[in-house]
Amino acid sequence: MKIATVFNHAGGAGKTSIVRDVGYELAAAGKRVLLIDLDPQASLTKWLGVVDVEEDETVYPVAVESKALPTPREVFGLHLIPSHINLSVAEAQIAGQIGAVMSLRRALQELESPYDVVLIDSPPSLGQLAALGALASDVLIVPVLTSRKGVDALPGLQRALGMYRQLRPELRVGLYVPTMFDGRRLHDKEILAGLQEQLTGLATPLPYRAAVWLDSTNAEQPVGLYAPDSPQHRDIQKVAHEVAQVLGLEVEA
Repeated sequence: MKIATVFNHAGGAGKTSIVRDVGYELAAAGKRVLLIDLDPQASLTKWLGVVDVEEDETVYPVAVESKALPTPREVFGLHLIPSHINLSVAEAQIAGQIGAVMSLRRALQELESPYDVVLIDSPPSLGQLAALGALASDVLIVPVLTSRKGVDALPGLQRALGMYRQLRPELRVGLYVPTMFDGRRLHDKEILAGLQEQLTGLATPLPYRAAVWLDSTNAEQPVGLYAPDSPQHRDIQKVAHEVAQVLGLEVEA
């Protein structure tokens, strides 16, 4: 079982879209996929059309009471541990319990029927929930905006990774994914060139194509289901293949 957390403390970088749409593509390729929503805003949960979530369906009892993972929801061929606004309360409770920040990793390791891949949607913060997700994973997938905001977030990401490695020395960034890229803008091209010089493991940029992304979110469906064979779908298929390579998953190109 391969576990990856899509991680960036900056909001709007595309974390939730990558988890939803890459997860869907891997499931469509025949993989058993579990998605975990760690963001109390519950965007991943909502974008998959999952409603009426109870607190005990989330990772709350895992993080606070060291319980096993709850039974996931099934949606679009995926399994989902959804989120709830009450998950925000777990921040302080995790901090007050020794070892609680490793509870999600333990729960995943104890699954009786492991998945092929687990994708975790991290909240836009460097708090305890973000640490819970990062420390549960084998690798981090880091979306980076092709803008000054994206570049400015990188030092904070590196500091966080340094702290996490005190508990998990083997933890690494498996892939950086440039997002919201507009090849018509000189600024975006300059930022991308800088990222190519600065970072190893850089994925194919995800172009900024707002319409289908927004419409699929409003429709509460993954892009591959809402607009199959669209340019946006082909964009995400490329990134899904690169994520699969990083995780050592065999999928057709």
